[in-house]
Amino acid sequence: MNAALCGLAANPALPPELIDRLIPVADDDIAAELAGRADLSHAQAVALVARFEESAVPLAHEGCLAADDIDPVAQPTAALAWLSERAGRPEWARLLAAGPVSEHREKLAACPGLPPDVVESLAADPDAQVVAELALWATADVAATLARHPHAEVRRAVAANGATPPPVLAALITGEGQPPVSRCVVCEHEETPFTHDPHCPRLHCDLPPGASCDGSHESSVHDTWQAALENAATPTKAVVHFVDHPSMLLRRALAARTDLPPEVSARLADDPVPAVRADLAGNPAIDDVLIRALADDPDPDVRRGLAHNPNVPLDVLVHLAGVTRIGATLLPRIAAASPAEVGELATSPNPAARVLLAQRDDLPARVRDALVTDPDAKVAKSAAAQPGLSEAQLRDAVHRHGVQVVAKVATNPDANGALLEDLTRHEPPVRKVFKAVARHDNATGPALLACLADSRARPLAASHPALPPSTIVELLSDTDRQVVEAAAANPSLPLTVMSDLVPRL
Repeated sequence: MNAALCGLAANPALPPELIDRLIPVADDDIAAELAGRADLSHAQAVALVARFEESAVPLAHEGCLAADDIDPVAQPTAALAWLSERAGRPEWARLLAAGPVSEHREKLAACPGLPPDVVESLAADPDAQVVAELALWATADVAATLARHPHAEVRRAVAANGATPPPVLAALITGEGQPPVSRCVVCEHEETPFTHDPHCPRLHCDLPPGASCDGSHESSVHDTWQAALENAATPTKAVVHFVDHPSMLLRRALAARTDLPPEVSARLADDPVPAVRADLAGNPAIDDVLIRALADDPDPDVRRGLAHNPNVPLDVLVHLAGVTRIGATLLPRIAAASPAEVGELATSPNPAARVLLAQRDDLPARVRDALVTDPDAKVAKSAAAQPGLSEAQLRDAVHRHGVQVVAKVATNPDANGALLEDLTRHEPPVRKVFKAVARHDNATGPALLACLADSRARPLAASHPALPPSTIVELLSDTDRQVVEAAAANPSLPLTVMSDLVPRL
């Protein structure tokens, strides 16, 4: 891959005449970048697809092509891209459904709005993967029919389809009224009984790790149950008995459902596997009693899951913040806090509560200003990225808390060029500052030159339009391919240099 040309293909300042010159010399990577451009002309899009059929997929999404530009025989991938956007012609779908390439039929099966005769043809396809793909996206009536398919993989797809009628989903779990499954992905390839080695050394082996079949297609049946449990349309009464199932995956799927009876949720709260309790803790349907019980769970993942529950009471959330590492993230309950609750959190004697509040970027100015001057460094750090802070406030935060807040200040959208320059010269240096500055819209040339000295920030700085043009040109010879590509994509790269990079035919 030519890193410079690949970067140039993504350069927003690349003029149309250079795009014309780049298309004939493009490789797969360059073509992918060109196909992602929003400024391709119709003629350029046609020329690109003529050389790289895969380019039709993004171009179809952007509407850069017309139906007359597509030859479904010579360009089936392009035709499929159009059909996936409901823009293709019915005759294309019929042609592909009758074609010999199963991968094309499988992609076709995922396309919406197919003619009924095409759906019927795909439902009878000899390749189970094609039928399974159809089952995953099918309408309710088609899904109900495919639920009786003899292949387990098709039934698993039906179980995952949100349009499948609830009684059909229940039958997929209980088996009532269903003909038996006759084959699965394991027994159609291996002599049973067979269990697939999770560390299988065979090349090109497509079986899932641990997949097994002793004649009962047990791993495929398990996957069907899991898909049905994860499907909100599956009736509650069909899934509650999984509360005692030995499979942790099935109990986790059950714990995430929002329609559980209180007694089932209570039993899951005592599950021996922390991951099950963590999924339950994040479930917005659990009641206050269960929330408060889970707040004292010994496992940090359970408490962390509870912190992300949108219905957790504020007092519980503040407690969790003091005993659990939650990270710098805006929690749903904090985002939904009322003005009165915001005031309560802002004046809380618990720094953990103020840290949680400081993640919001829509706080009243008086609250925001109080948080950035907070004596607790963690609170001030969390508030340092708040929009609307003045240069003086940001410099004051750095003066009071030093290296603890410097990197966060560098991410503030209102940090000006002079401040960003000073942050790159901070002593002792803070490495995270350089990546933050290299990404910043207000970064100046001097600040970006300082960022080039850091290996992680160097590619980011190379792509910044405020970098001096002479430096951008120098970086085209860098030993790091990422830096070269970033420099070539820089819109401040001189046009004469762009022209020199593209070969003339």
